[in-house]
Amino acid sequence: MVDYADLVKTIVTRLVTKPEDVEVKQEVADGKVKVSIKVNPEDMGRVIGKAGATIKSIRVIAKAAAIKSKDKVDVVVEE
Repeated sequence: MVDYADLVKTIVTRLVTKPEDVEVKQEVADGKVKVSIKVNPEDMGRVIGKAGATIKSIRVIAKAAAIKSKDKVDVVVEE
């Protein structure tokens, strides 16, 4: 299985001001891969972006990476 958490973590750590606080977890349940992102509260706006544009882009990248292996990937930002 592809390590989607590593892909997402690479993207997110370059966006935030405190990359040491970035935590990304990957879980598989019911045939779906769930990638959870946890960042410093100060960096939450950077990850979500204006009108959610940044997190939508991260989700698109993760889903594009999953096309070849036919995985279903869901990226979630935790508070």
